[in-house]
Amino acid sequence: MVQVPSIFHLSRTDSKSRYMEHNNEVGDIGYRRFLSRLSGEILPHLIVPGNGLDYGAGPGPALAEIFRENGHKIDLYDPYFHPDRSVLARFYDFVVCSETAEHFVNPKTDFDQIYNLLVPGGMLGIMTSVYYDSIHFPDWYYINDPTHVSFYSPETMGWIATHWNWEFWTPTENVYLFRKPDL
Repeated sequence: MVQVPSIFHLSRTDSKSRYMEHNNEVGDIGYRRFLSRLSGEILPHLIVPGNGLDYGAGPGPALAEIFRENGHKIDLYDPYFHPDRSVLARFYDFVVCSETAEHFVNPKTDFDQIYNLLVPGGMLGIMTSVYYDSIHFPDWYYINDPTHVSFYSPETMGWIATHWNWEFWTPTENVYLFRKPDL
């Protein structure tokens, strides 16, 4: 895992301004197609109706809308755009993080939080650009966004699964699915 030292992190105000530059509209067909890389992989593993959380939903929660259209109830959490922390006191059948994990300032804290949000057998779906061996890090486009502060490798994803005792698999590049063990 590669992490950007905190001295180089943007301020909260500058981070929010950068996030506002993203075009993440619910009705944007191209954006929904992009999100389907995650939703299309996790949806077949969920029982309808499921109770989920979009952790890092952003200003336009298109991913949540996709899950609603598929019969699921889904709450939103985002420290900038959906800061209602009461949703972090509930339990969920699934949690999705699309283009979110790279913004985790303290990934262990976020993964601990997510682990505690999931019911036994619950699923976590993550989509983030992963640092594969074939990538030349200094030329990687993903490091150019100043709000990206945590970069994961396949080995990091394996470590996360082992640390939290999750079963995991990667059905497609940059998408990782984790299942919390049943009790």
